[in-house]
Amino acid sequence: MPGAVIAAARQFLRSFAKPCRILVAVSGGSDSKGLLLALHSVIGNRDRDGFSLAACTIDHALRPESADEAAAVAAFCAELGIPHRVCRWEGNKPRTGIQAAARLKRYELLADAAAELGADCIATAHTRDDQRETVAMRSARGEGEGPGSAGMASAVLYGRRIWVLRPFLGLSRADIRAFLTARGVEWLDDPSNANPLFERVRVRTELKASQEAPVAPWSAAQRAASSARAAALIERHVRVHETVVAEVAAAQAGNMSDTDWRRALLSVAAVLGGRNHLPGHATIERIAGFVQAGIAGRMTAGGVVYDRRPNGLYLYREARSLSDCVVGPGEANVWDGRFSVTNGGRYPVIVTASHRDSQWDQRLIDAGLLPGIAKRAARAAPHIAPAPADAAGLVQAKVECRIALYDTFLPGFDRTMANAVAMLFGREPYPAPPVFDDFDRNGEGPGGLPWQGDARTLC
Repeated sequence: MPGAVIAAARQFLRSFAKPCRILVAVSGGSDSKGLLLALHSVIGNRDRDGFSLAACTIDHALRPESADEAAAVAAFCAELGIPHRVCRWEGNKPRTGIQAAARLKRYELLADAAAELGADCIATAHTRDDQRETVAMRSARGEGEGPGSAGMASAVLYGRRIWVLRPFLGLSRADIRAFLTARGVEWLDDPSNANPLFERVRVRTELKASQEAPVAPWSAAQRAASSARAAALIERHVRVHETVVAEVAAAQAGNMSDTDWRRALLSVAAVLGGRNHLPGHATIERIAGFVQAGIAGRMTAGGVVYDRRPNGLYLYREARSLSDCVVGPGEANVWDGRFSVTNGGRYPVIVTASHRDSQWDQRLIDAGLLPGIAKRAARAAPHIAPAPADAAGLVQAKVECRIALYDTFLPGFDRTMANAVAMLFGREPYPAPPVFDDFDRNGEGPGGLPWQGDARTLC
């Protein structure tokens, strides 16, 4: 259905609050080339005055042909009159986890290119096929129930910097290829997309063989509603002391049968543990069993101590596996996944665990915590010292709590809960997307017209 591609592009542009410049991520494959051409066709016909396009190709430098492929995309963009950048992943590549590392680097380079080209957002060409694969992969990992099972979000905030939008989630790859074929446009096929060493490729092959589409149990609307309810529970029942201890009201702590509360509590725990994901199903059940029992005691999961007392539940980082971190002059680094440290001084600083830092003990006691909890929590709090001992008194470092769960990738439908968590930990709220956020509430774009596709496959 070639016409569906142009219709999706038009509806995507109608979803913006105001015209802007869109950076399209283009690899040269059919999906991304179709997205660029469709948006160019709509904007070029002046259907949408005030919009402009730029494009970026990420050369991961993982194959000998990648540079030539990027050059071919550059030539295609030049024919269309679209500003284009090629960003190359330089340096050594990891031996394991290459796809995850490439994904992180890709978004970093895209965000840099967007800033350079003056773009307000990034558009990627993920399709309904990609969505089916994502749902199947999460289901295979035991995420077949609840909010984690819904699939990819139609809008994702990267690095608190820029929104990444996915306007083609409602289209199939066949739709896009039919559109390109009708226009006489060829595309590249990346051989890594057929490499069975990668999980997504294996899942894609299995889905083609079965012809069964995995159905997401949760819709985007359900996920957004759950996020809002979890945010309300966080605001009502959780306090955070000095960014290192969470105090949970005793009456609410054990209500782990409530899916929204379970998600709220585990999200706060993930921040305290410096984790960018929630624990697996077995660990969640272990946590729920301990918390629901209501018996005083302690357990550890995901690097976080769950400390049950008669007056409530307390969460804090376990004082184990805390590596030191050196931050050079004028540099920034992340310590333990929990704190961003920026060194504004002339000398390097070293970030370590406080261990028996009496200042942290006292700060937490002054915040109203029992001495026993304060002392245990203080052991994992950050301590900053000059790397050369003789530079004492010259430390000029800024320390900010980091929300590992959301600071790199924040799905749009989770922004309500993310903002509640940010407020708990003294962070600024996350910026709103440039598109109307109706789909965060009901799975639809402005005017009730879905531009993301079937809401049951989105998140």
